[in-house]
Amino acid sequence: MKLRRDPFQAIADPTRRAILVMLASQTMTAGDIAENFDAARPTISKHLRILNECDLVTSKQDGREIHYNLKVDKIKEIDLWLAQFKKIWEDRFDNLDRYLEKLQKERNNGKNGK
Repeated sequence: MKLRRDPFQAIADPTRRAILVMLASQTMTAGDIAENFDAARPTISKHLRILNECDLVTSKQDGREIHYNLKVDKIKEIDLWLAQFKKIWEDRFDNLDRYLEKLQKERNNGKNGK
């Protein structure tokens, strides 16, 4: 199957993120997943199809039911991509902390010098 969708667009949807969280702990059928939402079962099936097309989940037919599993390796790829931004923001916050500490020291020194 050729991937037609961007995994980041898939995880942008809160329902799909919730589905991924559920599948992180266990294999589930579409019916089992749908029971956790107010949405109609065809809507959940559409979300599952999108997640499958993005290669974020796998599906396995077992009789009349399809069982869905999380593809951990694909989630790890997303995590690695996001980690670079986490590092950038941590560095920026560290710089901000140092700057604020410097300002506080200058302020305290100014009060003590008067």
